[in-house]
Amino acid sequence: MTTSEESGATARRMLPWVLLLAAGVVAVDQLTKRWAETTLVRGEATPVVGEVIQWRLIYNPGAAFGLAAGFTWVLTVVAALAVVGLVVLAARGLTLSWAIGVGVLLGGAVSHLGDRLLREPGFGRGHIVDFIDYNGYFVGNVADIALVGGAAFVGLLSVIGVDLRPGEAPHPALRASRQIR
Repeated sequence: MTTSEESGATARRMLPWVLLLAAGVVAVDQLTKRWAETTLVRGEATPVVGEVIQWRLIYNPGAAFGLAAGFTWVLTVVAALAVVGLVVLAARGLTLSWAIGVGVLLGGAVSHLGDRLLREPGFGRGHIVDFIDYNGYFVGNVADIALVGGAAFVGLLSVIGVDLRPGEAPHPALRASRQIR
């Protein structure tokens, strides 16, 4: 095997770990949603850290901040496309850092897609279970934390120039900046 073939094989070995990480995020998200639905009273606030963090069960038909609430089916399509894109990206091989970021993003996207497909009021129109109230600004869940955290992490990897795949040549702009140092 050539060096590039070896690095490609190594990168592809990350796929099971990406999927395992994603499955962990889905499990934690769905278990916490189950807890919220069986423990909390819909709409009623339960202080956790004063009023800064509270438990408040709501069902969100829209995206973040309730946006696009009348277009739940569009959000379902977007979530499905995100899942497919992340799986394709992961299947082509990633470095460990990118595998972590993509795995966390994939878990959040799969969990939201599952809600959209399987929850009331019906297939493709399901509402997301939200229960973590952030000082009244918005109410979210574990999948939201994974999506925001994963996006911030892959954004940081991009900004600092971490290679997406092992053995990948750096972007020309990054090569120039590395030569200056």
